[in-house]
Amino acid sequence: MATPAQPTTLRELKQSGYTSRPVRTELRTNLIEALRAQRPVFEAIKGYDETVVPQVYNAILAGHDIIFLGERGQAKTRLARDLIQLLDEWAPIIARSEVNDDPLAPISYFGRQTVAELGDDTPIAWVHRSSRFAEKLATPDTTVADLIGEVDPIKVAEGRYLSNEEVISFGLIPRTNRGVFNLNELPDLAERIQVGLLNILEERDIQIRGFQIRLPVDIVLIASANPEDYTNRGRIITPLKDRFGSQIRTHYPREIELEVEIMEQERDRYCAPDVEVVFPGFMQEVMAEISHHARRSPDISQRSGVSVRMTVANAEAAIANAQRRSIRTGESKAVPRISDLPAIYPSTMGKIELETFGEGRDEQVVERIIGEAVRTVFLRTVDPSRLDMLLLAFDNGLTVETSDQADSFSYIHQISAVDDMKDVVGSLVDGTSPPELASAVEFVLEGLHQTRKLSRRSARDGGGARYSHR
Repeated sequence: MATPAQPTTLRELKQSGYTSRPVRTELRTNLIEALRAQRPVFEAIKGYDETVVPQVYNAILAGHDIIFLGERGQAKTRLARDLIQLLDEWAPIIARSEVNDDPLAPISYFGRQTVAELGDDTPIAWVHRSSRFAEKLATPDTTVADLIGEVDPIKVAEGRYLSNEEVISFGLIPRTNRGVFNLNELPDLAERIQVGLLNILEERDIQIRGFQIRLPVDIVLIASANPEDYTNRGRIITPLKDRFGSQIRTHYPREIELEVEIMEQERDRYCAPDVEVVFPGFMQEVMAEISHHARRSPDISQRSGVSVRMTVANAEAAIANAQRRSIRTGESKAVPRISDLPAIYPSTMGKIELETFGEGRDEQVVERIIGEAVRTVFLRTVDPSRLDMLLLAFDNGLTVETSDQADSFSYIHQISAVDDMKDVVGSLVDGTSPPELASAVEFVLEGLHQTRKLSRRSARDGGGARYSHR
C-alpha cells in the first residue's frame, strides 16, 4: 500500500493547512458525506438496513461508544471492523510514535519531547486507516498490561528512572489512539480488568501503575457481548455498561432470502478440477430453513443461538459431498441433493447446543429439523396436486433407490415414464443435465415423504434411501 505524497515534516504539515480533529468528529463527518452520497457503509452485511444499521449511524452521530449485544454469528465483529471505512484514508503522526501522536497535539512523552527538540523539523509519518483499528478477544487471562500498559522492566534495567514516562510499555488501547478499538466478548474479561476501562470511557485517559500521568487517548471503543441471560462465564460490571453510550441489539436474518444471500456471499467457492458446482435454489433454501427451524426448536438452546456460520458450513459440507461424488463417478457437474444431507451432520453438531441429552438424541433432533426444513421448502415450491400420476405409479409398485454416491443416470430412467414428474422437475432446475435432474428428483421424493405421501426406508450407510408406496 503506497503512501501518497504528503508533508514529511511538521512545518510542511502546518503549511498544508492541516487541522486536527477528534476521531469522533472524523467518523461523524465521513458518515454525513456517505449518507448524503447514499453510499452504504456496511455493504457486505445483510438484513440490518432497517434495524441495526440506523442505530449504528445514530450512535456515531451522537459520538457514542457502542456495545453490540447478540448471540453468536450475528456479524458483531464485522460491524466493528467496517467502521474503519468512516476514518480518513490517511492520517499524519509523529514518526516512530507508539501511540499515533498527533503532530499538532502530541500526548506521549516521546511525542512531546520530539516536538520540543525538533520543532517544525519534526518528522511526520502517515498511517492508513486500516492501521488505526485494533481488536482483542477478551479472555479471562487478559491483563491490564495487554489492554492499557505496564512498566517495562527492560527499560528500567537500561538505567531509566521509574518516575520517567519512557519506562512505560503501552498496551493495545493507547496504541490505537486516534482510531477504533474493538473488544470482543466483553463479559469474559475479568471484572478487575473491566474496572481499568472505566477511565477510558468517561475521563478519556489511562492510568498505569503509580504514574501520575494523564494520557488523553482519542479513541472510539466498540465491544461485543452475548445477552446476559446466555453467558454464565462472566458479566459486564454495571459501571462499565453504564459508560457505553449505545447498546445495540443484533439479530439473525429474519427472511430465508437473506439467509441464502449471506450463505452465498460467505461460503467457500472451491471447485475440484474439471468439476462445475451447481447449487439449486431449492437446496439453498433447505440449508437456510434448517437454521431457521433450529432457531425455533425447543430441543436446541436458544440462549446460545444458532449461528449463520452453521448455514454456511452446512452448504459447504453438502457441496463437498457432491464434489466427492462427481470425482468418483466422473460427472462434470457437482449438484447437492437430498442424499447429501447426512454430510452436514458434522458441521451442524458442533454449532448447536441441545437442551436435553441422551444416546442418539442429537442425531434424532438434527434429522427431525432437516425433515421439517425439506417439508417447508417443498410445500413452498411444489404443488403436490401436480404429482398425482407419480403417486399412482408408486401405488402400482414403483420404487426408487437413491444414494449419495450413485451416478445421476440411475435416477433418470426410474422416472422417465412419469410425465408430471418431468414437468415438476423441470420447474425446479434451470438445466437439464443428469446431476441437476437427479437433485430435483430426490427433492420431490423426499418432499412427498415428509408430507406423508410416500414411505422411505433409509439405507444402512446413511447416504441414501428407498422410496415406495405407503
